[in-house]
Amino acid sequence: MKILGADDYIGADNGKVTATIGMFDGMHLGHITLINALKQEAEERQQSCAVVTFRQHPQRVVNPGGSPQALMTLDKKIEAIEATNPDYLILLDFDSKLSQFSAMDFMQLLHDRYQVTTLVMGYNHRFGHEPKKSFAHYVELGRQAGVEVVKAPEYLGEYAPVSSSIVRQLIAGGRVEDAMNCMGHPFELAGRVIHGFHNGRGIGFPTANVGDIPPEIIMPHLGAYAVMVNVDGQWLKGMVNIGHRPTLDNGDSISIEVNIFDFDDDIYGKPITLQFIRFLRLEFKLGSIEQLREQLTRDKQLSQKILDKYISNQS
Repeated sequence: MKILGADDYIGADNGKVTATIGMFDGMHLGHITLINALKQEAEERQQSCAVVTFRQHPQRVVNPGGSPQALMTLDKKIEAIEATNPDYLILLDFDSKLSQFSAMDFMQLLHDRYQVTTLVMGYNHRFGHEPKKSFAHYVELGRQAGVEVVKAPEYLGEYAPVSSSIVRQLIAGGRVEDAMNCMGHPFELAGRVIHGFHNGRGIGFPTANVGDIPPEIIMPHLGAYAVMVNVDGQWLKGMVNIGHRPTLDNGDSISIEVNIFDFDDDIYGKPITLQFIRFLRLEFKLGSIEQLREQLTRDKQLSQKILDKYISNQS
């Protein structure tokens, strides 16, 4: 996959291009359906295929105070798109100038700069600064710009309907297993191991405190989760608590503390990634440290079963 920016172009001698456009945040099953349709259309036309996306969500420019939190970082999105194996990724900055482009302006840009002659539109996707148009209107604008506009099929799988907005709602509500089913992969938080309160080791559940998470990434609902943990290049089983640690009276700040099963290495300062597999319970205050230890023991036993089944299903 070749990555192109706003200052790059595809020369006419490289052949014509079939493209699709979207944010592709979270790379869910609807996105996969769209990219599969893109590749099929390109193959039928014997053209290269390109995925067009943006470095930042358009709402950050159009409506800065109301822009949605992201499901993945830009680097992770690029990695996910690359896994679908398009010929090109056209990565644009959505700035104030681009926000004023009409649908016609944008199709003309794709045609003139990137040799796009076919545009595969997502089932309910709209673009351009003007009010939402009908699909027939996009077809007519494309004809004027020299671009054939075709509609991709709607994702009609087991977890339809699916959209990035729906996935965000699921994660914000703690429904990470439902979000995983919609995306086809677990939701991830990636950061770095930082110093925490160091209380876990004293009750038999040492934890790694996760920090340096990009602020634009959405956070799951407060509570405990069964997670897969990547550290030092290996995937391990664990459980994480996102919350205030009320039983230990650690104040009002929110912490992300993961207990990695059967692991006791010093990983302070190292990158760490959590994959959220299933919600366990809400955070609540217990009457004593012993009750907390008993609850964590039950959480671990349940997490082991959940994660063993998850791993078995992946093999």
